[in-house]
Amino acid sequence: MKIVETYSHLNGLEYLMVHKKGLLKEVEAVIRGLNAGACKTKVSKEKGMIGRYLYSPVDLNKKFKELLEGKDWRESRVSYWVTKSEKLIRHTLTLPKDEQKKEIEEAGEEAIFSYNQTDFVKERVAIEVQFGKYSFVAYDLFVKHLAFYVGDQIDVGIEILPMKSMQREMSSGISYYEGELYNVVRQGRGVPAVPLVIFGVEP
Repeated sequence: MKIVETYSHLNGLEYLMVHKKGLLKEVEAVIRGLNAGACKTKVSKEKGMIGRYLYSPVDLNKKFKELLEGKDWRESRVSYWVTKSEKLIRHTLTLPKDEQKKEIEEAGEEAIFSYNQTDFVKERVAIEVQFGKYSFVAYDLFVKHLAFYVGDQIDVGIEILPMKSMQREMSSGISYYEGELYNVVRQGRGVPAVPLVIFGVEP
């Protein structure tokens, strides 16, 4: 595969180029090393595409997983406690996990355990490979990466998306770079409040 477009949000790319140059080169090498053609295994049942071979999100994700885990990128979780009180959440948001629970319960509210999980983290950089539905990308960008950043687990997040040219050869409803770039840009420069790099890729 190849990287066709790159968007740097809140200087995410610049951060990697200065502080994590080796990791950036590693991610670029993983993308280049993936044979997308070998993942064109899904036989379409959709109207207008019946019988056509399409890129399989399952196979693409599996290949990315093999390549990234081979370079010691590992799954990670950020755990926290939530409650129904907005005031309490604002108060406990930046506290360590155990202190969050204590503060919520001392205020007489129920502390509810929650977490965010990301598949690939290494040296305070997170990667989400997204060949799924539109809603999954929004969750990655506005919840997952942000949760890890606020939790002081990462300094930058990377999102890998297909270009529209590739998405046309996938099932309907798959997110794509151009569309998600629009969604990020229209929020304003500071939203989401986490440095990000969005890569648009194609075979």
